[in-house]
Amino acid sequence: MQLARLQEIDDYLIAPDPGAARLTRPVTGTNHTGAEVSTRVVEERPLTIFLNGQEIVTAMTIGDYPDYLALGFLRNQGMLRADDDILKVDYDEELETVVVRTARETDFEQKMRKKTRTSGCAVGTVFGDMMAGLEDVVLPDTPLRTSWLYGLSARINRTPSLYLEAGAIHGTVLCVKDRPLVYMEDVGRHNAVDKIAGWMLSDNIAPADKILYTTGRLTSEMVIKTALMGIPALASRSGFTAWGVEIAREVGLTLIGRLKGQRFVCLSGEDRLIRDADPARIAEEPRRAGRKGAE
Repeated sequence: MQLARLQEIDDYLIAPDPGAARLTRPVTGTNHTGAEVSTRVVEERPLTIFLNGQEIVTAMTIGDYPDYLALGFLRNQGMLRADDDILKVDYDEELETVVVRTARETDFEQKMRKKTRTSGCAVGTVFGDMMAGLEDVVLPDTPLRTSWLYGLSARINRTPSLYLEAGAIHGTVLCVKDRPLVYMEDVGRHNAVDKIAGWMLSDNIAPADKILYTTGRLTSEMVIKTALMGIPALASRSGFTAWGVEIAREVGLTLIGRLKGQRFVCLSGEDRLIRDADPARIAEEPRRAGRKGAE
């Protein structure tokens, strides 16, 4: 598989940095023949998130972009409002904590008593009613071209990433048309999505024309998070759950699953899908391009 050219990588606003310090380390073991082997593995470390003076959660993460992860997590859990004045975000690397400070006084003690363990990898947790706020979501009828989907899939698969370096990780990419903008990775796909949400909140990025691409499964929580972020289209190279499909249809989210090579399944939003590319002219994905999708 030919990796992306440097110019293509530079086109990202945030791209993966597989060589970054602290994200991986070498581990030795023995293979099936008994020979000693050395491989690079992804680091996993705790990050405790505070909102003002209240401890909210400790997440297991690879450790990059802790400020975006904290902001995105709090926003996607409904603990940060769209009109909140965020005074400061403090990250202490030694204590592995992030403190988000707002002008508004906050108290989520009661909400934190109600937790739901998600179906995500790394045993994710969400707080409060998962469906809260969805009834007010109105997603734009933004068209989605199949040429964009094919272009995004091919380009993202060729981008150097931590997955290609060490595996055992998920990627999420914020895109506009056929251009990937921000590519985040983490041990849990929910963390990767939260980093995207945090970046959008921090930079005041409008969601109406965006597409979210993920290597992970299209579960209910992934669909809910995408809808609450205001993004009208969600695509994955992996599979999907019945509830995820049902919620996507209820909120008007265009949902694309099993996007590999020339193949995909449109599960919701067919009326917004513009089939402007001939699948027969799209190359099948080589086996060596396979990524962490179904795990």
